[in-house]
Amino acid sequence: METAQPVPQPTKKGSPHRDDTPLALAFITPALIGFAVFLLWPTLRGIYLSFTKFNLLTPPEFVGLDNYERMIQDPIFWNAASVTLQYVVINIGVQTIVALLIAVLMDRLTKSTFVRGIVLTPYLVSNVVAAMVFLWILDGQLGIFNEFLSWVGADRIPFLTDEKWVIPTIALINVWRHMGYTALLIFAGLQTIPPSNYEAARVDGATEPQMFWRITLPLLRPILALVLIMTVIGSFQVFDTVAVTTNGGPVNSSRVLQLYIYDMAFGRFQFGYASALSVALLVILLVITVIQYRLTRAGETDLN
Repeated sequence: METAQPVPQPTKKGSPHRDDTPLALAFITPALIGFAVFLLWPTLRGIYLSFTKFNLLTPPEFVGLDNYERMIQDPIFWNAASVTLQYVVINIGVQTIVALLIAVLMDRLTKSTFVRGIVLTPYLVSNVVAAMVFLWILDGQLGIFNEFLSWVGADRIPFLTDEKWVIPTIALINVWRHMGYTALLIFAGLQTIPPSNYEAARVDGATEPQMFWRITLPLLRPILALVLIMTVIGSFQVFDTVAVTTNGGPVNSSRVLQLYIYDMAFGRFQFGYASALSVALLVILLVITVIQYRLTRAGETDLN
């Protein structure tokens, strides 16, 4: 008896592979052009100008490392660097703690979109508008907060005219504006932590503070590292809040690096020296970013 032979099935011809490279390049090209025109070229041009003497009226004159030697010997530059560092420490410390607290409270108590919108509202206000509002509130003579202090019989506080108060005040103004955005970034990171970790900890009798220190913080480390890198870079570039409220005063006590660079470039037309200051700030940010990335192990996660 003959065995039945299997009937051969028709082979399916797959559709020819489509090359999406031209389409991808079409989408990427506008961004690449914008990056080259508005970021790459100005950066390279600034590095070149940092080795020149240039004031817009005459062609750039190559002077080698003269601008960098002048920067090293410039006491105002070192004062601006110290003031900026003081601002960064206060701003990052307070903003990160407050934003983390807000994010944890939102995660534990409510996930309402309306609440998130309220938290984000200060970030929708521009830096200039926020600075003008707080100048109106905190001004030593006409500010409504100091008017209130006078009304209750307390002494006026020179928030923006005293060397001890000015940098903490400016830092807290920017904390108010940016903490909502930072909180939402951390809140998004909290959503990546599996609820089963907290459930198992509760079964073992862990309290909320114990879960925060032993589960939330370790698993949130990559997000916190990203937030710290972003906020540190942004803090070193503070400019508009200072320009509106104090313009560097009193007596250079709030003259941050960006304001000093702006003054050298557009106030004194020393574009070569201003470019050298900008390159120095770029190097500082690169070094700090690399150190932060390594210390916080931003590219690793404890989630398995």
